[in-house]
Amino acid sequence: MAVDTPTDVDVSYTDGKGEVPADYPSLQHKIEKAIEVTKTGLEEYDTPAVMWTGGKDSTLTLYFINQVAEKYGYEKPTAVFIDHYQHFDEIIDFVEHWAAEWDIDLVFARNEDVGTYVDEHGLTPGDDVPVSALSDHNKHHVREILEYEEDTFPFLLDTYVGNHLLKTVALNDALEKHGIDGVISGIRWDEQDARADETFFSPRHDPDIYPPHDRIQPILQFDEGDVWDVFWSYVVPDTVAAFPDDGYVPDTDDDLPEGVSQDEIPISPKYFAGFRSLGSEVSTEKTESVPAWKQDLQNTTERAGRAQDKEDLMERLRDLGYM
Repeated sequence: MAVDTPTDVDVSYTDGKGEVPADYPSLQHKIEKAIEVTKTGLEEYDTPAVMWTGGKDSTLTLYFINQVAEKYGYEKPTAVFIDHYQHFDEIIDFVEHWAAEWDIDLVFARNEDVGTYVDEHGLTPGDDVPVSALSDHNKHHVREILEYEEDTFPFLLDTYVGNHLLKTVALNDALEKHGIDGVISGIRWDEQDARADETFFSPRHDPDIYPPHDRIQPILQFDEGDVWDVFWSYVVPDTVAAFPDDGYVPDTDDDLPEGVSQDEIPISPKYFAGFRSLGSEVSTEKTESVPAWKQDLQNTTERAGRAQDKEDLMERLRDLGYM
């Protein structure tokens, strides 16, 4: 299904330009803006979809979508999960569980051409994939778009070619297949320099790079601590009947309120285990042994455990359609 450039949407592509999280001085200000952007996104786009990684940011975004859809009677958008074949098993389980709990239509976006070759040849992350074995579609991306000249590329996310094929191409193909005109994502200004200049509604209209669409970004104004504050003060109490209405921040997974188990909480178990950012099983490490929200969020780097997180790589991938 072809995607037409969104031309009849009433949104401002400069909303948020030049702003930083501090321009939204309280948690309530941040939440109100997130709801405003989410509501506009569900109103203005014909076929919106939310990009859901199972991480805290996209899960918070999905929570806002659920709240707005239920309050105003909008149809819940499809959630697109990019399966790059290198996920933690716990992430897949988490996404499938909460998609069912929240009655979300879940679509898996995969570069099946690469995945099939990997399966048929028993490859593991880091093994080489010959460019000659790829489909014409993927060869075009490798040779013409990325201008990559080597005969092989490593089956790894933290490489230019691997990340582009396994994530960006998989995403763009899903946008084309499902006719998605508005992509709702959970990126934040403070995560990386490559995302610091994003706006709440961001056009992606170049048909030579990606199916034309807009990015809808409701939580740009949150920092890492804000995300956890909203989870423990609003999301979890609203989701878990036995959780205190006024919120509670546990020190560990053994410190949950009486009658509450970890699998009832819409937070990935990897965060309880000490991961602050979730990438892939082979390129992401836990940063500490305490839960993510109990770590030093002010003086340490959120994405330090991810091998992929290099600004030059992120900037190039962003230009090609990466989230």
